[in-house]
Amino acid sequence: MGPALDALSLRHEVTGIGAIWYREWKVFLREKSRIVASVVNPFLWLFVFGGGLGRSVSIPGTDYQAFIFPGILGQAALFSSVFFGVYIVWDRKIDFLKEVLVAPITRTSVFLGKMIGGATDSLVQSLILLVLGAVLSRAGWIPGLHLNAEKIVGALLVLSLTTASLVSVGLIIGSWMDSPEGFQLVSSFVLFPTFFLSGALFPIDRLPGWLHWFVLADPLTYSVDALRAVILGASHFPVAVDIGVLAGFLVAVVAIGSWAFKRMTV
Repeated sequence: MGPALDALSLRHEVTGIGAIWYREWKVFLREKSRIVASVVNPFLWLFVFGGGLGRSVSIPGTDYQAFIFPGILGQAALFSSVFFGVYIVWDRKIDFLKEVLVAPITRTSVFLGKMIGGATDSLVQSLILLVLGAVLSRAGWIPGLHLNAEKIVGALLVLSLTTASLVSVGLIIGSWMDSPEGFQLVSSFVLFPTFFLSGALFPIDRLPGWLHWFVLADPLTYSVDALRAVILGASHFPVAVDIGVLAGFLVAVVAIGSWAFKRMTV
């Protein structure tokens, strides 16, 4: 009887996770403007910032726009993933979260459903960026960038770890906030230092020495580095180190997120 009950409970938890994921997916599909913005903004950075600064920055072995393309992918994943946490605030304000929490599943499952849903949304946006990047590189608009199916799959594997962990960070922040304005304020303090210290726009070995430890503590550093290894064949750290750090960070934020959801008031 015991194992049968455990199997039934596990089935309820998996079904609940799937239902929450499906809800987030349907919401994402309805928000066409969100999809458009998630594609347009990164390419503005790539062509306006990369095209302008690229004329005065020299990166040995590659064009500057190709060099920052993995960083722009990391930036897009960072902003879309962390900002997903604001949906928790809205779900609490419209009392949707109360309806979810009365379901016979644990709050950990609610967190996992939200996390997987947000990561799926961000991965779809990343896939669109990768496909457009491949098209533009073949047209000669991004010199030095050569994307193929193998590189796209490798980049998506790296981004799956990245988006899952960063969505978890957004959900943790959202679970502590009572208003969207408070979420925006706090998340801004997380987003911009994380992005600018990751080496997305420049080689990290060119930063001042006193910033070294901040760069090493930034999880996006390892995501951008792994993306450069996959897409450009060059990285600062061994790829195994990048993946190990990202996986460890994911385990840590999922544990913290599950704890935060158990303490969250609605």
